[in-house]
Amino acid sequence: MHLSHYLKIFPTKNSPDHFLLFSTLRLSAVVLSRAALEHARNGTLPETERDKLAQLGMLVPDPEGELEQMRGMLERVNAKSRRFTAMVVLNLDCNLNCGYCYEAEFRGGQYMSDATADLLVDYLLRERITRGFDVELSFYGGEPLMSPDLIRRISIPLKEEAERHGVDYRFNLVTNGTLLNRPRAEELVALGLKGAKFTLDGPRHIHNIERPYASGSGSFDAIVDNIAAIWDLVPIQLGGNFRRENYLHFPRLLDQLIERGITGDKIRMVFFTPVTPKAGCSERTSGCANSSAPWLVDAQLYLREETIKRGFSTSKPKVAACIVELQNNIVVNCEGEFYKCPALMGWDGFSVGNLTAGITDYRESHAVGNWRAASCLACAYLPLCFGGCRFLNLLQDKPVGELECRRDYLDAALQRIVEQDLAYASVARTAKARAPRGIPSPAPSGAPASAAC
Repeated sequence: MHLSHYLKIFPTKNSPDHFLLFSTLRLSAVVLSRAALEHARNGTLPETERDKLAQLGMLVPDPEGELEQMRGMLERVNAKSRRFTAMVVLNLDCNLNCGYCYEAEFRGGQYMSDATADLLVDYLLRERITRGFDVELSFYGGEPLMSPDLIRRISIPLKEEAERHGVDYRFNLVTNGTLLNRPRAEELVALGLKGAKFTLDGPRHIHNIERPYASGSGSFDAIVDNIAAIWDLVPIQLGGNFRRENYLHFPRLLDQLIERGITGDKIRMVFFTPVTPKAGCSERTSGCANSSAPWLVDAQLYLREETIKRGFSTSKPKVAACIVELQNNIVVNCEGEFYKCPALMGWDGFSVGNLTAGITDYRESHAVGNWRAASCLACAYLPLCFGGCRFLNLLQDKPVGELECRRDYLDAALQRIVEQDLAYASVARTAKARAPRGIPSPAPSGAPASAAC
């Protein structure tokens, strides 16, 4: 047995004779003594410990075979997938006036027509539902809830036909949160609504500057009111866009939610991200286009720690590839044009078909499989990266097919992320063990599987 290519080994802070191992492919963690690590390297571990590390994906029988398995991983994922996911842009209109709006240059009250919505329904019925695929849509904008009639027009026939064919239809909303009140949520749940992503850009005083209504008044209280009203009906993911000058204030947002009674058990996940430059915008210095910028690493680790500390779930390391690599994922704009990523809608030359003609071959134009380069296949971070983000390449005036390597960021951040998850999972387990019988304790934070040898 040999150590996996997709394994990171970190020194532990408090014990110089032990190491933290993390499998980037299996997302498992283990602490090994120095002696046990040497035995693992030399193939001389006792059978019990060897089998445990093999189960965690840290030991493999054939390193070259592991590389070949990885080379074909996404092809296998695509072949097995029976769920078709589409982000559907219903409009380019909004009741807010966010200063960094990614679609601001393209806005002008544009809405998907009824005819285009009908073409979308026909396409999904013909190409997916009648062929045995589940269909999951994410309605997007603009603000998708400014198009409730289109949501009904699309969802009612898809839900009916999905039930008739024994498959699943569901949808999510990417919404600013101002319009999703209890009555609207109840209506949409009946049509297939399974989740919503809201945005709060920091505590009240910051959010109301960043995301005011078009009239200029603040939107914070309306959004929080809606979260409080629907959390038990619609699973909510909460996002927020921070800047270098304001991220230290974002934990106060979580405190304000808790003060309102919106605790971690009422939010599926909280995930803060940096403001990025506008899609297709020539002024490319307005936000973060470098995922390994030192301030950004510090900001994300700080916000992650403060989020978990307050009892909210947040994103964890996961095996994930760009949507470009996943053949059963597409973006449909207001006019029925297809794209592989919502960020690419603002760039010339990245349409990959339309509702009438279908999807074209985009493998070359979108550099599908660029991560199969030898340098990537042998990189321990490949399962977390798969070549990076095409959009960030474009923002930095690089070819779309160039690898957007995440090594610098992951070198700086991954160990701390794993340590955060393990530490707070340990706290949750201790609390559960100490809780009196019959009194529920806080749920574990969902840290990677761990063991000790």
